[in-house]
Amino acid sequence: MPEPEEPAAPWEYTLTIPHDLRAVTVSRRTLRLILTMHGLIGLVDTAELLATEPISNAVRHTKGPAILRITWKPGTLRLGAWDTDPEPPEPPRELAHHLDLEDGRGLALVKTCADLWGRQPLSTNGSKGKYVWCELATAA
Repeated sequence: MPEPEEPAAPWEYTLTIPHDLRAVTVSRRTLRLILTMHGLIGLVDTAELLATEPISNAVRHTKGPAILRITWKPGTLRLGAWDTDPEPPEPPRELAHHLDLEDGRGLALVKTCADLWGRQPLSTNGSKGKYVWCELATAA
C-alpha cells in the first residue's frame, strides 16, 4: 500500500483552550483529527506528546485561557502554545534527570522529541503571555 502524500499547500489551525483540565484531552484529540485528515498520520503520536506538554502546563499553571496553534508548511509541522503567564518556562534539563519524577519532564520531552523548539514572550488581544513552540520535520 503506498504511503499517503504530504499536503502540498500550507495550512494553519488555531484552537482556543479554556482554563479547564478537560480541554487538554479535547486539544489532543483535535490535533489527532487534523493531522489524520491532512494525511500526516505518521506524525500524530509525537505531535500529540509535544502539543500536550505546553497546553497542559498552561491549563495547570496559569489562570487564563491558552491557544494551540498548528501550522503546516510542506516538510515541517509547527506546534505552538500561548498562555497568559509572561514568565518563561524553566529551561529543560536532559531527560535523564527527570525519569524518576512524576512532574517536570515536559520541556525535556519537547527538547528530546522535537527537531527544533523555542519560547518567546508574546501578546495577543492585549494580553501578555508566552509562546512555546516546536517543529517536527518529515522525512524527505
